[in-house]
Amino acid sequence: MREKPLDRIGDELARLRDDVMPKRSAPPAGFGIDEALVSRFADGELSGQPEAELAGQVARVLPCHWSQSNTYASLMTQVMDRLGGHRQLVTWLDRFPGLPRLTARLYVLMGLLDRYSEDRPVIEALRESRAKTPVPPGLQGHVVPDTGPDTGPDTLAGLSYEIEELLGDGEPRKAVDLARATADWLREVAPRAGELDHRYADLGEVLEHSEKDIEEAAAEL
Repeated sequence: MREKPLDRIGDELARLRDDVMPKRSAPPAGFGIDEALVSRFADGELSGQPEAELAGQVARVLPCHWSQSNTYASLMTQVMDRLGGHRQLVTWLDRFPGLPRLTARLYVLMGLLDRYSEDRPVIEALRESRAKTPVPPGLQGHVVPDTGPDTGPDTLAGLSYEIEELLGDGEPRKAVDLARATADWLREVAPRAGELDHRYADLGEVLEHSEKDIEEAAAEL
């Protein structure tokens, strides 16, 4: 995973905070985490295939974490305590090919979308884009057609939520498609955001790195 996108998301991911999560139905049957694996992991005794198995379990239930039982919350707390936080959880998942790595890299992109969702230069650049193209390519059905004024903080955050929702529904390839379209749109307006505020001068580069990370992980599915 490239370091630049990871650096931009900070230490806490909004998508993993229970206090900002909407309520959804429970994840599909069969999703869960093995308590014995968590116990060994917390004690530093897990490695190899068993650790990869735990990473796969975490990746499958992570998008539905706020719908899980108190037992699940306790198990995830043990995993997080062992790793040290949200950022460390992402880097740990990235060590394991397939769904764990893809989940980690999608969460990095979601972190970027959440971070930039309320930034005025980014919002203004998105509004200008939608004044010309009300529905960006690949986002039909995901954004309401408009000419710009309705674009606001909920636009990117809403797309971030939809990516996570697709992961939670067991649709990783659809999540990748939406992530790609969203990142392409934001990368397209990045130069304009940089003109409005020099602090966003490398936004396009950060998004390009994130997209490449996701594409590489998606190829492993």
